[in-house]
Amino acid sequence: MMSDLFIAYRPLIDLFLLHSGFALGQYIVLRAGVFSVANAGLTAIGAYLSAWLTLRAGVHPALSVIAGTAAGTLVALLLSWPLARLRGVYQAIATLAFVQVVLSLNVYSERFTGGAMGMNGIPKVVSTGTLFISLLVTLYIIWAISRTRLGRAFDAIRQDEMVAASLGASVRYYQSVAFAISGAIAGYFGAMEAFNTYTIEPQRFGFDFLVAALTYVVFGGRRSIWGPVVGAAVLIALPELARPLAEYRTLVYGLIMIVVMAHLPRGVFDTFVEYLHRRRMARMDRAAIAKGDNA
Repeated sequence: MMSDLFIAYRPLIDLFLLHSGFALGQYIVLRAGVFSVANAGLTAIGAYLSAWLTLRAGVHPALSVIAGTAAGTLVALLLSWPLARLRGVYQAIATLAFVQVVLSLNVYSERFTGGAMGMNGIPKVVSTGTLFISLLVTLYIIWAISRTRLGRAFDAIRQDEMVAASLGASVRYYQSVAFAISGAIAGYFGAMEAFNTYTIEPQRFGFDFLVAALTYVVFGGRRSIWGPVVGAAVLIALPELARPLAEYRTLVYGLIMIVVMAHLPRGVFDTFVEYLHRRRMARMDRAAIAKGDNA
């Protein structure tokens, strides 16, 4: 019974694992105070390069995944230098332009990408177990980073760049590192998607993808590494629980972003964690008061 249920929902589970990875790639740059939406383009680069290497050049899929990850890292690192001169909405516009350039190249470079029809016949060598392990490893890496000086620098820059700079943190350097990590995650999970879904096409990494990845982080929360994962889980399951909503996924995501940013700016998961923390502190205060009265 459980095996039948797993087989029935396996595509949805794979989708959740992949999109959780995409959300974590988006999360890491937002954590460093960079308003970037470049992950859609970086994911497309990882997916197309890895698929092309295997289909056209006969490279082993494992090596293709490594190449896709390296390409995402390198392009993100190169992109970070001009973006370091921009702030806020200007970063968002510049990275949106980057995504549009990548999308256009994938559509019109038919000789290499297959054009609007995309690339088909990609061997499915990435299983649900591989995606699950990949997500766990990614979560561990980000958790480990958050406990180092690098993670503390990301938090300081996000909260106040001027204060972080006055404490000796190089804003440009740390944001470039955040871009590189984000590009590596995006390129890797882009390659994972290519080898999990048989086919890729340009529109898969277009505006809908961009909105979805951003919504996962905003909905779940930008402070905890579990926020993007929870956001991806809820928002992927939502259209499945209410089938009529599936056709209007992007509209639903947009409305959810508006509601959450207006009423739960920390995100659903982070707000819930903060609520539990306040309750625990209140219980401790009451216990301390009761102990003092008894004394």
